[in-house]
Amino acid sequence: MQLRDIMTNNVQTVNPNSSVKDAATIMKNLNVGSVPVCEGKRAVGIITDRDIAIRNVANNGDSNTPVTQVMSKNMIYGQPDMSDQEAATLMAEKQIRRLPVVENNNLVGIVSLGDLAVNSRSDMEAGEALSTISKPSKPAK
Repeated sequence: MQLRDIMTNNVQTVNPNSSVKDAATIMKNLNVGSVPVCEGKRAVGIITDRDIAIRNVANNGDSNTPVTQVMSKNMIYGQPDMSDQEAATLMAEKQIRRLPVVENNNLVGIVSLGDLAVNSRSDMEAGEALSTISKPSKPAK
């Protein structure tokens, strides 16, 4: 199955100048852990709840900090014609739980581990991805 068949199409985004509070409010309202950052439809990054906690709150940042200052800029993404198995493997290798889907540099959707798990063919891949993603990392020294 291809990502285009299982991805969420209507993705809420923020622009780089949106505040961390704006991003956190979207996460709260949608019950999600990340929001893609776009200039128009062009994906330029992603901000996660972890980015907010580690790069903003832990550094005494405030809620008006622009997301561009705390977002993950080296975004890992998939393409609509990527298979669910390829996506699960990529997510496991990169230890990510959500994979933005980009076509012609434009955000067209997002896939989560939950999306992969709902697809019966990819239950095993999603489980393997989750077990790899959930491996503890070494703390920074």
